[in-house]
Parts: sequence; C-alpha cells; structure tokens
Amino acid sequence: MKSLPYFCRGEVIRGFGRGSKELGIPTANFPDSVVEHLPADISTGIYYGWACVGNGDIYKMVMSIGWNPYYKNTKKSMETHVIHTFKEDFYGQILSVVMVGYIRPERSYDSLEALIAAINNDIEEARVKLELPEHVKLREDNFFTAAPSKSSSSSSSSSSSSSSSSSSAATTTTTSKTIMNGH
Repeated sequence: MKSLPYFCRGEVIRGFGRGSKELGIPTANFPDSVVEHLPADISTGIYYGWACVGNGDIYKMVMSIGWNPYYKNTKKSMETHVIHTFKEDFYGQILSVVMVGYIRPERSYDSLEALIAAINNDIEEARVKLELPEHVKLREDNFFTAAPSKSSSSSSSSSSSSSSSSSSAATTTTTSKTIMNGH
C-alpha cells in the first residue's frame, strides 16, 4: 500500500454503539467526510498505528476500515480502538491518527466470541509491531504536535519569542490542514 503511512484527523462521532457494549473494546468513529477521502489503495481491513485525542498523549491504536462483515454493515466506516483506558468518552473531540501498517483483511466470524478473540489478537500484533524503530519514529511526527483541538481555531499556534519558530509553526499548521483533508 503506497499510501502508508497515512495521516488523517476528524471529529469523533457516535458509531453503532457496539464497541464498548457488545465487544468490550471501545472505538472512536470518524465521520463520512474522513472515510470518503481515503486513498484508493487503502483497502478494507485492520490497520495499526498511532492516535491522539485533541492535544493529548499519543497512544498505539488498531483501526478497522470497512463494512464489518460480522454485523453486515451497509455503510463503510473507520473505527479506531486507541490502546489506552480513557476515563470518559471523547465524542466531539478531534482524533488524529497515522496508519502505519496493515494487519489483515476484514472477515466474518461464526460467533461474537471469535470476533472478540480476533480483535484482541489484532491489538496484540499492533502492540508488538509498533515497537519497531521505523514505527516508533512516526509517533514523534509533527502531525501530532500540530493537532488542533475542537475548541481552537485552525490558525492558532503556540506563541514563541522567535519569529523563525512562529514561521515554522505556521508551516506545520498548513501541512496538517492538507493532511487532514486526506491529500
């Protein structure tokens, strides 16, 4: 997949409500506008990478892209499981992710238990692969440091006493706006 690593961000919306309730594995869902901008070579399946909510810490993640065959969805989705326990929901917050690798294609399962076991295997595989040096370095990408919070304006950046630092921050913000739109 030529488009990996792939950077994107968007507001967390309510999904089908199954991640936490049925699976015990909460997911953050992207709106259609983010799903529709995926490059053509990013096929459906399970991916791993890094995620950040708002301007918070960066955590490992796994993401399902597709129609979730077990549930027979009719709408393509991007559901991110951030490998961290959050104290509360973050609907409406901006989720920034970098997808760095592919784990497997989507598949259907004979039971809910089999689906949960597969997801837990995906999570474990992501934990291991994200320790590779080429993946660790993406955790430090300026995409995350330029991540806007929902309440901040897109042109805001931290103030600096040096004009060259301010110029650099503006460049980073512009780059991130481009990435945010899936380009």
